[in-house]
Amino acid sequence: MSARRVLMPPLALTAALTGAAVAHYAAPLPLSAVAPPAAQFGLPFAGAPGPDTWMLGQGYGNTTGAYRQRRSTYGNLQGIHAGLDFSAPCGTPVRAIGDGVIAEVDGPHGSPPHNVVVNHAGNLASLYGHLRVRSPLRVGQRVTRGQVIGESGDSQGTCVSAPHLHLELRDRSHQRFFNPLPYIRADWNSLALAGSFGRGYEYDLTRPRRWQTPDDQPAALRGGPLLNEYRQPWPPAAGGAR
Repeated sequence: MSARRVLMPPLALTAALTGAAVAHYAAPLPLSAVAPPAAQFGLPFAGAPGPDTWMLGQGYGNTTGAYRQRRSTYGNLQGIHAGLDFSAPCGTPVRAIGDGVIAEVDGPHGSPPHNVVVNHAGNLASLYGHLRVRSPLRVGQRVTRGQVIGESGDSQGTCVSAPHLHLELRDRSHQRFFNPLPYIRADWNSLALAGSFGRGYEYDLTRPRRWQTPDDQPAALRGGPLLNEYRQPWPPAAGGAR
């Protein structure tokens, strides 16, 4: 029995390609058009952190985990981890970090199996990735800070392998990625003390003090050159960087 090819109608194909192009190749907004950090947002979970609730698992930026995958998983993000990973049991309610409008539900901007994007004032957008199920909210719906917008899930879809929420702060063009720490009011010194991922930051032994604290991490531009192609990295990437 011969295999049959299923062809997408030309108009649908054009729309799909156009949507992907707009999603990933729009012009970045000028930094002057993006609101500066002023601790204007909150955390994506209610209640106190802890081993039975939620913890900061992996920070934003030049983490050792991102460095090992700087040419593959993070190659289009200048080699850095462009968000915060919060370890949390599957099904933990995820809350909007600020007032805004739902821009995408399971849109083209990553972090499967499910994700939500909220547009905020000041041309900022927050992405909530690895959600357990599709959010019941609709595109265009207004949400308020602290409102439940989904449930945390697992990047592997098992609720056993790596249950966590991936949170990013971007400009509305989805081309610029910002360190969320100065934008989110929280006790980051305490949150950074423990985490289930156990990942720190990659050293460049030629500049060993650079990008070694949670608040001193670089912004990223989609498709820009690698920021962390180090001649003397530490720790060495096991098996070489991918």
